[in-house]
Amino acid sequence: MALLSVENLKIYYNTPVGQVKAVDGVSFKVEEGEVFGIAGESGCGKSTLVHSLILRKPPMFHAGGKALFKGKDLMKLSEEEARRIRYTELSIIPQYAMNALNPTKKIKDIVWDLAREHGYDDRNEVEKLLRERLGMVKLSPKVADMYPVELSGGMRQRATMVVSTLLNPDLLIADEVTSALDVTTQRVVIELLHHFMEEDIVRSIIFVTHDLALLDKIADRFMVMYAGKMVEIGPTEELINEPAHPYTSMLVESLPKIGVRYKETKLKGIPGYPISLLNPPKGCRFYTRCPYVMDVCRRVEPKPVTIKDGHLVACHLLGGEGSE
Repeated sequence: MALLSVENLKIYYNTPVGQVKAVDGVSFKVEEGEVFGIAGESGCGKSTLVHSLILRKPPMFHAGGKALFKGKDLMKLSEEEARRIRYTELSIIPQYAMNALNPTKKIKDIVWDLAREHGYDDRNEVEKLLRERLGMVKLSPKVADMYPVELSGGMRQRATMVVSTLLNPDLLIADEVTSALDVTTQRVVIELLHHFMEEDIVRSIIFVTHDLALLDKIADRFMVMYAGKMVEIGPTEELINEPAHPYTSMLVESLPKIGVRYKETKLKGIPGYPISLLNPPKGCRFYTRCPYVMDVCRRVEPKPVTIKDGHLVACHLLGGEGSE
């Protein structure tokens, strides 16, 4: 059963020069008990997409579509309803998690403010749970009495993960949580996310990243986005080993490989630059950079087609017909 079902979601930004179509008709589902990845280069709309599920503040606004979470449309919730489920049912580890904690408060005070807002009235019980969770992520219970500035980057990252998951949310969004970390700490974070699911602290995870190598280690399925659109979605192993969309293929080819010498095999980059989402071109949004571009790509937007069970691709090379 799908915990989250997103249907033709459109999230735009109002700017002085027009509307930026950051997320423009994206559909996907997150099943109970799975880690669902969202990948794509900077500016593709992945962070806008997940943040719109948590909190939309101007100039961001909902332009169309649905996001059904446990049967309720997140796009139609009142501020009070949204606040009630935030951190208890739906939570996020923000992109700049190491700087997300209030530097003027101790970790235990940050947690108590959050718990009290959601109806908890026993501070001792909350602090006891905090210290248990700190131990779970291999931090000393003494961290509860420290300020964020007293912690290293990796410690702050883990402390933020504890705060975001303290109230056992059903769905946890991890937005680029490894981007500022060294490889060793990245591994620790990935292991912690797996541990949260194994201990039933969270039921499902959306893992947002630009690093396909990380998705290969954590995600059951993932979606590739380009210029506000879904271009491919399917099981992780299939998308990594048998990518069908030209953009996904080029992303996979750009990954560095261990044991390959630069003189023998050079990394392949993606030519060109991402398009402006203020006035995106007609047709396929990747056609300006695609080595297989056809005339139809310039005129008609491809619709997603199923090439295998659970594997969808939006590309005219695979029969992704659309309307002009």
